[in-house]
Amino acid sequence: MRQFLSLTLLAAISTAAYAQAPAPLTWQQVRAKFEAANPTLRAGQINIDENKAAEITAFLRPNPGFSFAMDQFAPFNKSPSYRPLTYAFPLISFNYLHEREHKRELRRDSAEEATAISVSQQTDLIRTMVFTLRSAFVGTLQAKAILALAKDNLDYFDKELAISRDRLAVGDIAQLDFKRLDLQRVQYESDYQTALVNLRTAKIQLLQLLFDRTPVDQFDVTGPFEFSERVLALDEIRNMAMDARPDLKAAVQTVDKAKVDHKLAVSNGSTDPTFSVDAGHNPPIDAYVGFGIQIPVRIFDRNQGEKLRTQLDITHAEKMKDAATAQVFADVDSAYVTVVSSVDLLKPYRDKYLQEAKDIRDTMEYSYLHGQAALVDYLDAQRDYRATYVDYLNLVGSYLTAAAQLNLAVGREVVQ
Repeated sequence: MRQFLSLTLLAAISTAAYAQAPAPLTWQQVRAKFEAANPTLRAGQINIDENKAAEITAFLRPNPGFSFAMDQFAPFNKSPSYRPLTYAFPLISFNYLHEREHKRELRRDSAEEATAISVSQQTDLIRTMVFTLRSAFVGTLQAKAILALAKDNLDYFDKELAISRDRLAVGDIAQLDFKRLDLQRVQYESDYQTALVNLRTAKIQLLQLLFDRTPVDQFDVTGPFEFSERVLALDEIRNMAMDARPDLKAAVQTVDKAKVDHKLAVSNGSTDPTFSVDAGHNPPIDAYVGFGIQIPVRIFDRNQGEKLRTQLDITHAEKMKDAATAQVFADVDSAYVTVVSSVDLLKPYRDKYLQEAKDIRDTMEYSYLHGQAALVDYLDAQRDYRATYVDYLNLVGSYLTAAAQLNLAVGREVVQ
């Protein structure tokens, strides 16, 4: 009875621990968590908010001016009746700078263009960092697949080793052959341990990008580790990239902002009058009201330097836009060729080489167990099978990384 209760308690504890273990994260969950928690992305969002605050400042009107003065005191009046305020002259004045040529509106437009550029730059930052995240995610899936293969190979070889041990016991094989076979287990054990270390390293890198402090043993990801033969046409992908690349959009917006800044520089070269109104009382005259206007005479400074600089900025921004366009085509073409090449390499592996490697291994295993093949041939077949499957998994990982590179080049996910 006591043993039964102990087993029941142990089973309950195991079930509770399993229930508390977090579920593996999919790519969509990993990306959402990354965009919500990564400090670099959060800092970029704050930069956008700062630019939005600058829009408020840019569209503010000039503050009016107010002044008060009291003149014509007579503190040293020597008359018998001491009246120092008899001829006091109080004066109140208001003034306001009137901005002409739409300066205020152009400042607002320039600030809005700066905000739009920062939004595109933030999107571009997400694009590049998501590629890094995707590479780490693919690396984790690849490490998991290689670990599973190493475990399967080790289990398979242990079964073969057990059969050989039974054959040795009945004298069916020589002691030397069994030792040579047993020695090969070191390679499979080494592959398994290496795969374990690689998986933990990949998870650590992914956790760092997620800004997550979850213990490595409690963190896992899941997703398809395979390739797709379907690849869109190059021209279609190029058109998508021209529409979606945020860095190219930022380059176009920079040209627009440069044009607005040039208009603002021209506007700042115009004259802004200052209107004023004043009121006072100057004994023995009654109270009065006066009006005035002050117009700067812009003979020397007409903002010539800023006009020229902003005009050059337009040309500079247009050249940078052309360079960004060329970079988009180069990125897309290079990534596209890599994806197509990876698919061309993977198809014969999937359709032919993997099955051939398995058939050769199984045939050599049967022949060796029945004394029709040498040990060295059987070990070679085992080694070729392992190497072929590892090459295939590495190629799938390369394909998924190339697909992420193509998504990076396009600016959106065109290959899942």
